[in-house]
Formats: sequence, structure tokens, C-alpha cells
Amino acid sequence: MPKTAILSVFDKTGLLDLAKGLIKHDIQLFASGGTATLIREAGFKVCMYGADALCISIYAFDVSSITHAPEMLSGRVKTLHPAVHAGILARNLDSDEKDLADQKINKIDFVVCNLYPFKDTIAKINVTIPEAVEEIDVGGVTLLRAAAKNHSRVTILSDPADYAGFLQELENGDVTERSRNLYALKAFEHTADYDTTISEFFRKKYAGDGLQQISLRYGTNPHQKPASAYMKERKLPFKVLCGSPGYVNLMDALNAWPLVKELKQALQLPAAASFKHVSPAGAAVGVPLNEKERKVYMVDDIEGLENSRLAQAYARARGADRMSSFGDLIALSDEVDVVTAKIISREVSDGVIASGYSKEALEILSKKKGGKYLILEMDETWDPPMTESRTVFGVQLTQQRNDVIIDPRSSFKSIITPKDSSPLSDSAYRDLTVATITLKFSQSNSVSYALNGQIIGLGVGQQSRIHCTRLAGDKADNWWMRFHERALDIKWKKGTKRPDKSNAIDLLCSGEIPTSDIEKEDYEKNFEEVPQPFTAEEREAWLTHIGDVAVSSDAFFPFIDNVFRASHSGARYIAAPTGSQNDQAVFETAEKLGITFVEQSVRLFHH
Repeated sequence: MPKTAILSVFDKTGLLDLAKGLIKHDIQLFASGGTATLIREAGFKVCMYGADALCISIYAFDVSSITHAPEMLSGRVKTLHPAVHAGILARNLDSDEKDLADQKINKIDFVVCNLYPFKDTIAKINVTIPEAVEEIDVGGVTLLRAAAKNHSRVTILSDPADYAGFLQELENGDVTERSRNLYALKAFEHTADYDTTISEFFRKKYAGDGLQQISLRYGTNPHQKPASAYMKERKLPFKVLCGSPGYVNLMDALNAWPLVKELKQALQLPAAASFKHVSPAGAAVGVPLNEKERKVYMVDDIEGLENSRLAQAYARARGADRMSSFGDLIALSDEVDVVTAKIISREVSDGVIASGYSKEALEILSKKKGGKYLILEMDETWDPPMTESRTVFGVQLTQQRNDVIIDPRSSFKSIITPKDSSPLSDSAYRDLTVATITLKFSQSNSVSYALNGQIIGLGVGQQSRIHCTRLAGDKADNWWMRFHERALDIKWKKGTKRPDKSNAIDLLCSGEIPTSDIEKEDYEKNFEEVPQPFTAEEREAWLTHIGDVAVSSDAFFPFIDNVFRASHSGARYIAAPTGSQNDQAVFETAEKLGITFVEQSVRLFHH
């Protein structure tokens, strides 16, 4: 009994050379539809259903000679028949051989199949759903899957690029097991990609209103279009209540939300985060603010602030580094109340994500940016899959999601130095927790400084850890300088805008006061009375008053310079993984400087 092959292809590249090669090796061909037509027009004799008497010495047969049924339903049914699929799926088992013999069905050894170009169809302008539906291949997918399932015996070819190598193996004797395995893998990937394309098309058509998919304004940059966000098999875990999100908006929102969710779970306090470019600019929990803090964070005129822990959290998250928070994406762990909405309403911000909004708060926020302010409502019960993936330069990467839990008691129980240390205070546990959870969602390398339940300095995205420590320390110093009476008592010109105030305060407190005439004029125009710059002595004296700062690092400190720099900004606690060759020197330096070093055993790189 000669071996047999079924050919049913849309892409007919190399088909005739393949047919010649198969016939050369005495392989009987069965072809369907247009494939049979092309073979017949090339001069091969093709036996059609109803002409069995003429099929004795013909090597190319129409598939109807197996099914004994013509194509029907305008070509929708060609190869869907037990005579075809039993021949493909039959194993080398006595029971399978008997079933075939009882039904007078022969085995099929090779299947050559590729599918209607659904991607090309839906790429056409204004393609309709009925037009797309007619291009959905059913019989071809079934052939591919059946042959790929039985690839221990059947060879499946789904890519014309594989024809030459396949024919060469026939010349050498037979198709190897490894080749059959790889051909089967390619067939499974072919059908998977085909099904993905179909589901993407119908998801966009039937659930593209925000149920399962949403179109984004653009990707990372305005020229990167189109862009979208979607979920497979379930609805999106957020709703767009106002505005239109962009790609970076969602990158910020979907990194910021788990940060505030985990802060709240860890510390049982409302939490807030201010995100920019997929890293926090600030993060905090709801700790009451004193009079000075309210003034520094520009919320001293907000009524009812003392009654809203959520508003207190955002005031801290936004206020610690107002320069970096300009144009932020806000994340809030709890339902947004009126007090919090009022703070947000007067700041320059791109959007907010929260578990809910009171009616009055939603009304306030919906008026922001001329009614275009982005407001997202997050399903707080959503728990993402354990595996996450991304595509980089066309390569798919997968990993287990970082599901490590940072707990104030269990994560910071291993005190390395001093050996005789008493248990950490509640405020130390709180601040180390805020610092460390924030790092979990910050671009690495990252180092954070925390005090009073909030981040006061964050250094992210630096290749050198000491640069992270310095950057975070400089921000912490700048934060503390803003509490100096000179910064608090600035006399502003009437009409000076909040961003201009923030910028002028930043210049004053960082010691970066302009000296050139044009820049100096722009700086001084904000004041009724221009404040005197801080001298080096004044700055040094004031910075000696900062203390009890908790510092956390997403990986070990490789050198003692990090400990020295942290100590300059009031570090009393350091939490970091260990594993550096210089661990002992780091521990000893911390102890000499009166810093409690806590081993936080999990590296927290984030990219």
C-alpha cells in the first residue's frame, strides 16, 4: 500500500515542486479545492469523485475520492469527514487498524496545509464582520490539529519554507522524528496564532467598548499607533469613568495600584502613590499631618484634612517631591472622598486610579482638564495570574510574577547589627515597610528613604547603587530643607502659580539658585521679598536635625559608601538583602555610625 498525503493549502508557494517530489517517492496525493485545481492545471492527472474507474494509475486524487462526497456549502465543507480524519489520527495499534479496516479507510501519512489569510482580510479598510467570517478556516485548522496531534506517525507541513528540507529528508530515506516534532510544533503555533488573530478581531468588535479591550490614545510615544489594552477570557479589571488613557498612563496605573494595595494590606492604613514614568515619585500611608507638614505640602488651606486618612496619605505622597510629582498618575487604596478630590483638583496631574469614588468626589474630578481628566476605577478583588509576559524586540519573555509579601514584622525580624539591639519601634517597622514596598514597584536599581509613613527620597533607575543612594539622599535633604523657617516664610507675589512656587522652593532648598541675569530674573519674579540663599554652614546645621530615617535598598550594598551617604541624611535603619563580598564591612560601618542594619532577604529588582 503506497503512502498517502493530503494537500489543502491557501499559500501555494512551492506546491508543484512539493507535489513532484512526493510523486517521485511513490506517495499518493489527495488534494482539495483550489489545491487540486492548481495540480490539475499543472498537468498532473487528478481523479475526481465519481470517476473511480479512472483512478488506477493516477497519483493525484481529489479529496472527494476519499470522502465520496463533493465539496458543499460554497466550499465550507471539503475535508471534514471521518474518512479523512480517521486516516490521519489512526495510530499503529491493532485496534486502530481494525477500525480502519472495518470502515475501508486508509491511513494518511503526510498532511500539507496552511490557512486562509485572516490577517490580510481584517487588515482591509472597512471590512465587515460577514466578510471576515467567510475567511475563517475550519477544515484547514482541523487538518493541522489532527496531524499535529498524531505527529509520532504523521508528518505535518504548514510552512512552504519547510518543503525543501522535507524533500531532502525523503531523498535520504525518511523524515526524522526531530523534524516531525518541529513540524508539529510549527503547526500548533500556526493554529494558535490563527485563533489569536480571530479572537482579537472579535474581541475588538464585540468587547472593545472597555469590557475586554480598550483603545489607547497612542503607545509610549505619539507616533506609536495603534495601541490597546485587553484581557483574554475575562473583562478588564478596571473601568474608565472619565478621560481616555494612553499607554504610559496604564503602565503607571497598573504599577501604582498594587503598590497602594500592598501598603494598605501591610499597614492597615489608607495608602497613596504618585507615579511618573513607571516609578513612584512618592508613596505614603495615612499618618496625620502637623501644622508644618500641611504648609510644606501646600494643603494648609484644605478643610477636613484631619478627618481623611486617604487625603493625608496623598498629601504626603504628592508633597514629598512636588517637582517629580508634577503631571503624576495617582493611585489611592480606598474610595476617594471629597477632601482627597479637592487636593487632586488643583494639582497638575494626568489621572487617578482608585477602588471607588464618592458621588461628590467624582463630580469634582470629572471637571478637571476640561472634563478630560483620566479617572479609573479598579476592581480591588482582581488578582493577576502567577505568570506574566512581555515582548522585547520580538522575543517573548515570561516569568513568575513577583508575589513576595512584605510584612512589617516578618520581613524585618533579622537584625544584623547591633547584636544586642532591642526590637524595632512601630514607627521603624512602618517606615521600613513603606520604603521596601515602594522599591518593589520602582525601576532598578533603587534605594528609598522613608519617615513619618512616607517616602522622603527615592533614587531609581541608576546603574550604580551609590548613585541611587546619593539621589535618594539628595531628595531627602531637599525635603527636609523645606521645613526650614526661611522656606516656610517665603513672601510670594500675588498670583504666583503652585508649580512656580514648587520650582522656586526647589531651587532655594537645593542650593541651585540661578546666577545668570535672565535666569535669576525669572526666579526672583515670584517673590515680594527674595529669600536669602542658604549658606553651606546653614544647610549643614539644619540637616543635622533630620533623624530616624528608614532606608531600604532593592539589592545588597556592594560598598560602605552607601552607608556613609545614608547616614548623612539621618538614616537610623537600613534594610537590604545580603550577599555582597563586602557584607561584613557594610555591617561594621553601620554599627559604627549607630545605624541598625536589618536583613531584608528578598531581592526586589523591577523592570
